[in-house]
Amino acid sequence: MPARPRVLFVTDLAYPARGRRYCDEDIFLSSRLREDFDIALCHPLDAAALMDAFDAVVVRNSGPVLHYQKEYDAFRHQALARGTRVYNPLTGRGDMAGKQYLLQLTAAGFPVIPTVDRPEDLPALPDTDHYVVKPKAGADSLGLTVVARDELDGIAYGDVLVQPRVDFRHEVSFYYVDDVFQYALYAPDPERRWVLEPYEAGAADLDFARRFIDWNTLDHGIQRVDACRTQDGDLLLVELEDLNPYLSLDRVDEPVRDAFVSSMTASLQRLLD
Repeated sequence: MPARPRVLFVTDLAYPARGRRYCDEDIFLSSRLREDFDIALCHPLDAAALMDAFDAVVVRNSGPVLHYQKEYDAFRHQALARGTRVYNPLTGRGDMAGKQYLLQLTAAGFPVIPTVDRPEDLPALPDTDHYVVKPKAGADSLGLTVVARDELDGIAYGDVLVQPRVDFRHEVSFYYVDDVFQYALYAPDPERRWVLEPYEAGAADLDFARRFIDWNTLDHGIQRVDACRTQDGDLLLVELEDLNPYLSLDRVDEPVRDAFVSSMTASLQRLLD
């Protein structure tokens, strides 16, 4: 391996994210990683064709794979077959593998929004006026709908999940590199989900988030634990993002950004070693 490892940084700089500019984050992050690695940026559709020339592939803000599922599946297959170092590694049990992990966590009694995927399991959900229906392969709220209780019988079950619509105080996200907590952000206004502010995570908050980090068993990589706080004050998991979580680095102070870059750099170096 050369003195400066070669890293293929996968990103869709043109992805039109709602309320955010993914490209700014990846321009910043790749520019900082360039201090320690030789970096080349590419679109996710080009990753499989280019990755053999690099020592590692970093998947960042590449957009929902639902838009290019066939090509993403081919990339995964080739990377696993060739032993390509991918960051995050392709062994994640969270969103990387589809949202069926919400079923597994519900069955195991984790603090997660109760989730089912069969009509016969609907009685296990809390009784409420409205329910959220989301595709198992969804991302970025694609395909998510809200239905009334009397509309549940009309759902085409199989590829969708059903959850009660939760009346929550706010959403909060916990950001990790490997298994080390970096920072937390929250959206004080539920109607403005993308307006995030720094959040001072307490011991109980970190215990909550750590349960899902431990469950996922990823040796390397960036994870984001998304939760909502109920009106009773409890935290419930919304998503465990382990594929390409947006980091909202523009919402944290410079020292926090610097510490995150240092942690990611060290993590990537450990993967290469």
